[in-house]
Amino acid sequence: MAFLQLQSILKQYSSYYYYYEQDYYSTLYYLAIFGFISIFLVLNFTITKKGRKSNNLPPSPPKLPFIGNLHQLGTLPHRSFHELSKKHGPLMSLQLGQTPAIVVSSVDVAKEIIKNHDVVFSNRPQTTSERIIMYGCKDVAFAPYGDEWRQKRKICVLELLSLKRVRSFQSIREEEVAELVDSIRETCGSNKESCVNLSELIIATSNNIVSRCVLGQKYDNPDGNSSFGELGRKMMRELAAFSVGDFFPFLGWLDFLTGQIQEFKATFHALDCFYDKVLEEHRRMIKKGNDDDKKDFVDLLLQVQEDGVHHDFHLSNDNLKAILMDMFVGGSDTTSTNLEWIFTELLRNPNTMKKVQEEIRRIVGNKSKVDENDINEMKYLKCVIKEGLRLHPPVPILVPRQTTSNAKVKGYDIPSKTTVYYNVWAIHRDPELWENPEEFIPERFENIQIDYKGQDFQLLPFGTGRRGCPGISFGIASTEIILANLLYWFDWKLPTNENGELVQDIDMTEMSGITVSKKVPLHLHPIPFSL
Repeated sequence: MAFLQLQSILKQYSSYYYYYEQDYYSTLYYLAIFGFISIFLVLNFTITKKGRKSNNLPPSPPKLPFIGNLHQLGTLPHRSFHELSKKHGPLMSLQLGQTPAIVVSSVDVAKEIIKNHDVVFSNRPQTTSERIIMYGCKDVAFAPYGDEWRQKRKICVLELLSLKRVRSFQSIREEEVAELVDSIRETCGSNKESCVNLSELIIATSNNIVSRCVLGQKYDNPDGNSSFGELGRKMMRELAAFSVGDFFPFLGWLDFLTGQIQEFKATFHALDCFYDKVLEEHRRMIKKGNDDDKKDFVDLLLQVQEDGVHHDFHLSNDNLKAILMDMFVGGSDTTSTNLEWIFTELLRNPNTMKKVQEEIRRIVGNKSKVDENDINEMKYLKCVIKEGLRLHPPVPILVPRQTTSNAKVKGYDIPSKTTVYYNVWAIHRDPELWENPEEFIPERFENIQIDYKGQDFQLLPFGTGRRGCPGISFGIASTEIILANLLYWFDWKLPTNENGELVQDIDMTEMSGITVSKKVPLHLHPIPFSL
């Protein structure tokens, strides 16, 4: 795909050449550009080949001059990497334009890196979209590894993501899920044959939970839907978008001509204006005198900014907004993506759907609500969530890392400044680790002690090591209560027409991005459950 995009750009420039063929100086100008590019390509290929010839690099697929292995990547890199790793091994070397990279696709390799080289592998490469959208990578997820990153991460964990703080948000989760259930009931009451866009509802609810926990209130449209949740998904897609300048720095100007830079800046501007408004509102409320018991994450960040003398660095406004970007958009999108895929698999496996509903309804009984104490007893529900995370990890390729110095892994040389891709999607479907890995079988977790918190390398949906996701407890708490309530209060069917034939089949097409969500939303017919 990357190669085709580059090819289309060059064709576009060819058309410019013909347009100006009557203009002598314009013709010379474009010929000079193409001549310069051609010379650079030859020199770059020669230098790269000589510079890397002496290294004992991991096995690699055949490369093309200049573009390297870019032509072998499709629109879904986790699948492309998986197919390539079948032929070239679980530790594979790639040349992506001018960017050297490795792909990790096995437990053994991941374990060796994390246990022996985690510090060396803890930096982040900075892409064009990340620099534009994430305030020059001043956040936590994409920030360079170092003391400032550690301080920011510590603030996020202590003030928002610790188990104690997550538990304190229980009432918020329960209130938002109750609103979700009520809205579905209203739809059922108005038309018993009506369908709901469950994907949209899940996105809105996940968004509202994070919004209230982080920002102190909801930011909905008047119709109750959250366009900000969709904006978050757009951002996640753009953060994984192909930019010519990321792989060919000297051709970065092409990203301006394709309009991609402008798209990134438009997304950034929309988000930036939103966060400016949030910070202004919170500062105004603080001046009026906030109740300490009602302080949200933004209030706490502003307090840290005010008390900057107690920290080794000062939190600028861009720092604050970048951190909020991580907490708000990342937390919401991964949760809704996870729920979409779990629901999809339950619809495809009706016996599993029936089994988990029976457990939930047995434990809750005739109570008026499903509370989080009940969920702690739902062992099979937790197995369903684990299996959903195994088969459809929301982030199938963990956010890339970058080596800070040379390292040796499995006897191979890994040079400094190498981009590292952990393909957890491939690890989760490894037939040597999992029986029938392509099937949705929650029972596989009933008799084994495997968790998703980063200690068991065969299940790494949230990553592991120093750059592992710190928001596991926050995300799982939302996933559990939303899923349990939807399965308790309703039976779910695919829509049918007057003849009882399915109006739609379940489309499993994936939509590419940092998070890989369903391309086609779930439209389902809810049937209220009678106590």
